[in-house]
Amino acid sequence: MKIFVIGGKAKTGKSTFGNFLKEQLKDYGYRPCIMHITEPLYSYARTYFDWNGREEDKPREFLQKMGIEIIRDKLGKKEFLLNRLCEDIEILSNFFDCFIITDARMIHEFEKLKEKYEEVITIKLERKNYDNCLTDEEAKHITENEIDKYQDFDYVIENRSLDDLKIAALEVVRTEENYGG
Repeated sequence: MKIFVIGGKAKTGKSTFGNFLKEQLKDYGYRPCIMHITEPLYSYARTYFDWNGREEDKPREFLQKMGIEIIRDKLGKKEFLLNRLCEDIEILSNFFDCFIITDARMIHEFEKLKEKYEEVITIKLERKNYDNCLTDEEAKHITENEIDKYQDFDYVIENRSLDDLKIAALEVVRTEENYGG
């Protein structure tokens, strides 16, 4: 079972790249599944706080506060989101043979997944000189900056255009098929 873990700051194209990667993996005969570490946070926002689920209305401040300030710091549940993700992978591996996680941000997310699973491919997306429309407080949050301290990525991909992301997704899959097993 292959697990692709895609990380990057806000609006770097993680979900878009994940979708391109999914299509390439299908072409190679895999049954891929896109997942999100933060799915429980989004579920809380939709179910209990009336978020409409639209990307343009994403409650980033709520997600950051719930994930870090409340779950991790106040409740001391640093591994909560990762544990839920791993449980979902265990269940869904009965239907899928490849997982694409499109929202890694924290060092321990990459490290724990590499520790738990054999075939983990880590990818960082960057988008230089792009205004991600975050407030100063959102941009300074640990979930936007800790990723810069992690240096053990298998791939670092610069998002210059959709075509570049499509080509990069194909190259990652080809490389992993030829050299990664």
